[in-house]
This record gives sequence, C-alpha cells and structure tokens, in this order.
Amino acid sequence: MPAFNILRLDHVVLRVADLERSLAFYQTVLGCPLRRRREDLGMLHLAAGDCMIDLVAVDGPLGRQGGAGPGAEGRNVDHLCLRIEPFDEQALLAYLTAAGVKAEPAEPRFGAQGEGLSLYCFDPDGNRVELKGPASRLCTRSSEGAAVRRCDLPRDE
Repeated sequence: MPAFNILRLDHVVLRVADLERSLAFYQTVLGCPLRRRREDLGMLHLAAGDCMIDLVAVDGPLGRQGGAGPGAEGRNVDHLCLRIEPFDEQALLAYLTAAGVKAEPAEPRFGAQGEGLSLYCFDPDGNRVELKGPASRLCTRSSEGAAVRRCDLPRDE
C-alpha cells in the first residue's frame, strides 16, 4: 500500500500539431480558459474544472521529445473524459455539429461516479474527448454485460 492517496486527476498533456487550432477547440468549443502560455516549452495550460489540460506542440521543445505526432494510426491517448453538466444529448450533438466537431451518439458508460450517459467527440488532432453526464442508478446493462442505449434519468419537476 502506498504512503499516499490519489485525490483526483490533476492534468493531462496532449501533443498537438497546431497549438492555436487546438487552443481554439478547447477554449471556444469546450470552454476551457487559457491559464498560462509557456513559449519556452511550446505549451499551453488550460483550465478544465478543477483539472488542467495541457497542449504541447509536437514540433516544440517539449513535444519533440515524444517522437512523431498523433495520427490515424497512432494516438497520444485513447481518450480523456470531462464530466459536464447539464448533459442534454440532443443539445450537445447540435452544438458540436454546428461547431464542425465530429461527435458520436451518447451511450451509458462507467466513470468515476458510476454509470451514466456520455458521448465522444474529437479534437482537431483526432484525440477522442468524452463528455460525461451524471451517474444514474437507472442505467442498466443487458445480461451479457453490453451497455443499453439509454438511461432512464430522473427528470427535474
């Protein structure tokens, strides 16, 4: 047993082909404000709730240490997940589509707070970003363990 406890995710670092293009996506589409620019490293620090998303230019001083950039045959990470509220699938899909962002329909997925609806979208470098709604005790799985398409989420009255 380690002599420490993990409290939460602090930050994730993504290597990107174009810092300004990625900044526009994370800042404008996802609403992550820029907290700091590190020109000496080719890095941007963006706030994402209580966490940070750091963007590193693949051709910058720090990014070159990671080798080739992400592409269709090799990604930086499988995905990062952002817990959001409210989660309205139709409104999210309409918003992302209007912003020119590729997005997939929501499905029940397991996360830090339990099972709940989430959808995947993709940043300009093809990194998959999961937008996750609240957990619901009403999400169920089939007897084979496959996720059902919908959760019966309680409605505000």
